[in-house]
Order: sequence, then structure tokens, then C-alpha cells
Amino acid sequence: MLLKPRLFCLSSVLLLMLSVAPSFCEDAWMFRGNPQHSGVYAASGVAKFSSLKWKFHTGGMVIGSPALAEGKVYFGSTDGQVYALDAESGAQQWKFDVKSRVPSSPAVWDKMVYFGAYDGYFYAVDASTGTLKWKFQTGGERRFAGSHLHGVQPAAETMPDPFDCYLSSPVVWQGAVYFGSGDGNVYSLNATTGALNWKFKTGDVVHASPAIADGTVFVGSWDSYFYAIDASTGRERWRFKTGEDADTHNQVGIQSSAAVVDGMIYFGCRDSHLYALDAKSGEKKWAFSGNGSWVVASPAVREGKVYFATSDTSLVDEVDARSGAVLRSLGLNHWYLYSSPAIAGNTLYVGSTQGKLVAVDLAQFKPAWTFETDGMKTNGPAYTKADGSPDQEAIYRSDFYDDMVGGVGRVMSMGAIISSPVVVDSVVYVGSADGNLYALR
Repeated sequence: MLLKPRLFCLSSVLLLMLSVAPSFCEDAWMFRGNPQHSGVYAASGVAKFSSLKWKFHTGGMVIGSPALAEGKVYFGSTDGQVYALDAESGAQQWKFDVKSRVPSSPAVWDKMVYFGAYDGYFYAVDASTGTLKWKFQTGGERRFAGSHLHGVQPAAETMPDPFDCYLSSPVVWQGAVYFGSGDGNVYSLNATTGALNWKFKTGDVVHASPAIADGTVFVGSWDSYFYAIDASTGRERWRFKTGEDADTHNQVGIQSSAAVVDGMIYFGCRDSHLYALDAKSGEKKWAFSGNGSWVVASPAVREGKVYFATSDTSLVDEVDARSGAVLRSLGLNHWYLYSSPAIAGNTLYVGSTQGKLVAVDLAQFKPAWTFETDGMKTNGPAYTKADGSPDQEAIYRSDFYDDMVGGVGRVMSMGAIISSPVVVDSVVYVGSADGNLYALR
């Protein structure tokens, strides 16, 4: 029986500031805003939407999140290009031709832009000109794969998972750049030269993005383990085993990236839990059950509260950071949530596969405004029921693997937002599968 498919989550002085503060400046130099991936931005945000400031169209899907530094916006597209835009006007400054899909979010440090691509290379380009500085060859990229994935046919066939939609996004810390790979390794490279510092082998694909705090790299793998690795030596400090989820057709592993705040680690898992671990020991403090719904998105953590999204049930939950007790829950009815929530001011922003960005007023914990992508306006009605729910029969036309992949394509055609919003000053930047990067104010 076909299960319901899930869709898609400087200077050295400044770098030192990034390594110790959960939210640090108006710019957003890397995925989730800082090395700890707190998802909290030191910006005023957009409490009340007024207008589309600009949009920039690419020839593919914008899956990763943008990075913003010194008045420029950097992001990749599945059209095989990495772009630099003027943050004020949206005008293109340069583009770098990778000739391979770039679904990772870039990091910017010391006038360089870092990102990974599906060709198995990790790149560093000049932030001002887009000129290649160096590239590093990994053991090769691949998606997580398994037999009878999500209950589709043919049951005996090994299938790449179409819902494994991101590549690991890099984090830069003390002169090194860290990232995961489809070859199962976590890498540390010299950020200036690209020379290998170390690599750490896990049991499967690593597409979660590493977080760093107190000299430790924290990252999960599709092997269902979460790892703490010494950032200087690459030696394992501890590992934590999540659930196997073996009875639901190989829906296993860690796709969510972790947030590290106040000595605690928070991350989601396909076993339908959000976990809270002690950062020093790896001891489980609590686990929140998503009642069968994946937790793919990365959590945002602020002032003793954790905010995260569930995929199938389309919930945004606020839980107590120490106990895991539910404080508030908001149902969005916007299909599946892969986009990681971002917080700025008193507003939380999250995207959905229904091609919508929702701004949630944290005081009242209800939507303040919603933005709809071009793709949703154009293609959404064909795959949406009158009550706003997804028309599963129109999207997924049989329980054969090829039809599941085609269904993913149909959802993406609606301008699905699986990119995580980035908030700088009074502008929200977010990518869409309709090929656009949007700047909202």
C-alpha cells in the first residue's frame, strides 16, 4: 500500500564572534545564520508585509537558502549556477557556472563563498568576482537509497529517495570549512587553500549541515546516528542512535540539521521525533514525538523555547527547551513543511510545499501574513482541492516509483518553498522551486 509521500527540510575577529554568539549581526553569512544554526536573526524582520522588493529568476529550482554578506546575496540553483546579487536591487553581480545542481546553502568567509554540488566537488570562489579559488573532490555525491522506499513498487528495487532534496551546507569556523557528503564522510578543509584537514566516516549519506559549538562538530547521518566530532582532530567524541523506523519502508535517518544552544543540541529525524541531547555527553534529555510525521526541518531556538515544523502534519510547534513540553502548536494546513523556521524580532517565518511563506506572530502564535509564489499561482489550482488540501490522486498517480518521482515534480512546479527563509534588516529572502529568489518587505 502506498504511504502518503512526504515532501519536503570576515575577518578572524568576526569569525570568533560567530563561534560564541547564537545571533550576531544583521548579515547572514551561512546556513541558519551562524555556526550554531540557531535560526535566529538579529534583524527587525517583516511583521507586516508591504510589498515584493524584488525577485530574481533562475533556470532551475532554488532549494538551498541564500547567504548575505556586505550588501550581496549569494545562492545556488539546480540550473547549475551560483549567483551573486545586489541585495538592494536584486541585480546580478556575477554568476559561477558549476554545470551541476547546487541545492546546498553557501557560506561566506574572508571574501570567499563556499558551497557543494552534485558533481562531487566542494567549491571556493571569490566573493567579489565569482572567480574560482579552489575546488576539492569528495568521494562522490549520491542520494540516500533503499528498497521499497515509502511503500512504492517495485518492492525489490533499490531506489534513490526523491525526498532527499538537500546537500549538506558548509559551516566555517577558525579557518576551516566543514560539510557532509553523499560519500558518507564529514570533511574539514583549510578554508584558504582547500587542503584536507581530516575526514570522518559515517555509515551512510550525510546531507545534514554541521553545526559547531565549543570546538565540536555536531551532525547527523542517514545511518540513523547523530555524531559529535572534535573540530580540530576529526576524532569522535560520542554518537547517539535514533530510531530505525524499519516498519515504514526505509524511512530512516537524519535529514534535519542541528541547532546548538545553551549546551543542548536539538535536531529532527525521520523516525518522527525531535531530539534534545546534552552537548557534552550526548545524553538524551527528551524526545518529542511527531506522531508519525517526519521532522525534516531544522529547529530554531530562542529564549528557552524550541520552534520546529513537522512534514506531513504541517504543524509549527513551540516546546520548552529543557523539558520538551508543548507550549503552543499551530496547524498551517499548507501540505508539507521542509523549510526550516527562521525568527527575527517577534515573527517566525516558514515555507511550505504549497508554495507559500507564512509569517507567524509569536505573541499570538497565529499567522500574521502569507506570501504566495508565482508557481503556486500558476500551477497550484490543478493539484489542490476546494478545501485547500492536496489532491493526492492528481499528484501521485500510482504506487509505482516513477509516478512518485513525477508527483514530486508536480509539487515542485507549484513553487514549493523548501528553502529556509533568511532575514536581514527588514527584508525576508527565500528561494522557491519555481526558480525565483524572492526579497519581501
